[in-house]
Amino acid sequence: MEVASTKRKPLILVTNDDGIEAKGIHELVNMIKDLGDIVVVAPGGPRSGQSSALTVGTPLRLTLIEKKQNISFYRTNGTPVDCVKLSINQLFDRHPDLLLSGINHGSNSGVSIIYSGTMGAALEGCIIGIPSIGFSLTSHDPNADFSPCRAIVRACCKRVLEKGLPPSVCLNINIPATPCFKGVRICRQAQGYWTEEYEHRIDPNGKDYYWLTGHFMNQEPENEETDEWALAHGYISIVPSTCDQTAFSAIPKIDDLLSPNNLNL
Repeated sequence: MEVASTKRKPLILVTNDDGIEAKGIHELVNMIKDLGDIVVVAPGGPRSGQSSALTVGTPLRLTLIEKKQNISFYRTNGTPVDCVKLSINQLFDRHPDLLLSGINHGSNSGVSIIYSGTMGAALEGCIIGIPSIGFSLTSHDPNADFSPCRAIVRACCKRVLEKGLPPSVCLNINIPATPCFKGVRICRQAQGYWTEEYEHRIDPNGKDYYWLTGHFMNQEPENEETDEWALAHGYISIVPSTCDQTAFSAIPKIDDLLSPNNLNL
């Protein structure tokens, strides 16, 4: 199956990790539906925490569930990255001009980008050279009010469609769940980690099981350069992100640490 694209309109791929029924993805589509030909390819259910996972050993399905005017909706049984790869391989006659992931129900700031299916999809777009943006709202409410996101979503999409992004760079945009923002800050990812605590529980059959809990430990809460600080103080955070995880600043130290002379090779 192939989605016909026009030369007059940009082709925009939309996906998420909350599933095709999530409010956030439908709100996102409504915000940008006049900006081009929109193709939504999303998982059939929640896939949070899937990062860049691929489906291996299970057949993937791709089902057209609705088509209206310039918008098509497809459901898959795969991960967010599967959605990107499958649509590029099977639906399009060219690469999309823009890939959008979200709007996620919940923040993807700090180290959450490593675990996030939302940002996994955006990073996949980045890998294959598609200008990509992940949007997240800092509310897990399934019926959250996404209307305050509209202005920043449209402004960023228009600018990126017009100007593009630097090679191998995508955007991680987190929006505080508040009616009014103080502004927008271009940030770096806050240093910190999640405390993966597993709560011990007993199921109705008397058997043990464990439920993932925990919270984010911000190691630099007063640093105004970070996304965590921006969100905590009412700002939208925009973090330029990349799939290249090379620690360039550490190369001289590692070169010295593991040099042939020091390794006695």
